[in-house]
Amino acid sequence: MNVLVVGANGKIGKQLVKKIQETEGLTAKAMIRKAEQVSYFEDMGAKTIIVDLEDDVNTITKAFDDVDAVVFTAGSGPSTGPDKTMLIDLDGAVKTIEAAKQANVKRFVMVSSFDTTRQAIQEAPASFSPYVAAKHYADIWLRDSGLNYTIVHPGMLTNDEGTGQVQIAEKVEPNKVPREDVAEVLLQTVQTDATIGKAFQVISGNTSIKEAIDSIK
Repeated sequence: MNVLVVGANGKIGKQLVKKIQETEGLTAKAMIRKAEQVSYFEDMGAKTIIVDLEDDVNTITKAFDDVDAVVFTAGSGPSTGPDKTMLIDLDGAVKTIEAAKQANVKRFVMVSSFDTTRQAIQEAPASFSPYVAAKHYADIWLRDSGLNYTIVHPGMLTNDEGTGQVQIAEKVEPNKVPREDVAEVLLQTVQTDATIGKAFQVISGNTSIKEAIDSIK
């Protein structure tokens, strides 16, 4: 399986590409924005393609050549304003979904925000609500796309070392989760057909990631 990682140079994306490359039968294709990022991924044997999420759909579709699945891990980041949030987290996601449809790549895994309900938009701090709104509508677009989607809603992300133990359910109490564990959840999710059509929250817990993913019905 060739897996396109969108946002590969991000903190989750980098770990996911590494995990894919270490998994027999999987190969990563890192979608990145800058030429100076290429060597990092090629040194681990991953393919690369330079495409910006602010490009048009036809350009983004080129990234899907020889791809079987896509994991969308991109984000505008906390240092940008609402304008970039809408262009990357909403419009970039929608264009990637449309590109997947054009390329006939059915499997699409999305990293979303922990809670993207309308209530969450209303209750979020003013500085965070545009991000939640962007993810809310990107999630809706993906669910209505006809693709074989999974939406992963991670808790508060940390850079702690992964424990390999999580709690996964449609609804869990807010808590933290290491990015490394989220990357492993994404790795297991893209390989597990039982997660198709599902959306779930993930935080640190007491169940192995494989067992938690396998328990999804």
